[in-house]
Amino acid sequence: MANEIEQLSMPFLADADHGCSQRPKIERFLRLREVLHRTGLGRSTVYRWMDEGRFPKSVRLGGRSVAWIEHEIDEWLQDRCR
Repeated sequence: MANEIEQLSMPFLADADHGCSQRPKIERFLRLREVLHRTGLGRSTVYRWMDEGRFPKSVRLGGRSVAWIEHEIDEWLQDRCR
């Protein structure tokens, strides 16, 4: 069984060595709890600053679910340090 697993995974590992770094970066979504944790802001401040154009906009995931794009939050934090 272990040999079967190794054999099945070998082509994938071989492929990984030939061009997988060429894949587009996958965007990660952050939910409100993570945004609040990373920024140290409160919920009301995040939404008020979004309305004022001072904070990245959230994206709708469906229904009432929203999230923020991780690299936009990271860039916003870096800009605050300058």
